[in-house]
Amino acid sequence: MSQAPFASNEAVLAALNWRYATKQFDPARKISEQDWKTLEEALILSPSAFGLQPWKFLVITDQATKEKLVPVSWNQRQVADCSHLVVFAHPKTLDLDFVDRFLQRTAEVRGVPVESLAAYREMIGKSLIDGPEREALGSWSRRQTFIALGNFLTSAALLGIDACPMEGIVPTEYDRILGLDQRGLATCAACPVGYRAETDKYAQLAKVRFEPKDLIEYI
Repeated sequence: MSQAPFASNEAVLAALNWRYATKQFDPARKISEQDWKTLEEALILSPSAFGLQPWKFLVITDQATKEKLVPVSWNQRQVADCSHLVVFAHPKTLDLDFVDRFLQRTAEVRGVPVESLAAYREMIGKSLIDGPEREALGSWSRRQTFIALGNFLTSAALLGIDACPMEGIVPTEYDRILGLDQRGLATCAACPVGYRAETDKYAQLAKVRFEPKDLIEYI
């Protein structure tokens, strides 16, 4: 049975045309608890290879911490003036203990014996732990984290919430300030979210994209 659309074609495209990388946030406007819970769930529901979710999302609302991150964000004020700052981090490496935690959770949610997932465990192990990705697991998990970032941006736009995905930061300094080194995590990107300031001139600029014919090929 097919699922009826959750949003119209027009609504999806309107949200994506409305969003932009917000350069100035209104520090007085905060995201409501209900809207934030929805964005939080959007992060949790993000897809990942094997369903492993190799990421950690640090949500920073403490103003003093946000201010500490401004100098290591090339002095971009978005990280301090936003409502919530989300830091996307990934594990530097993965092992079978991580896989087993995921499989234990799978068994719990689906009500099956964890032993029934043995073949899946072996497949993941051969691909990641003992397979072609073994030497680049940090890079692999980092790429997965960008999937979550994209999902987060779209979800925010559909709620009328502004965002600014940022790689223009010093990840190692983020790691130091947030204590990620000791946890085996590394910063991937940051994403301030909130509401645009009326003085942000970039909100009025036309969105520049190549024509579909230059980007999309049908084979």
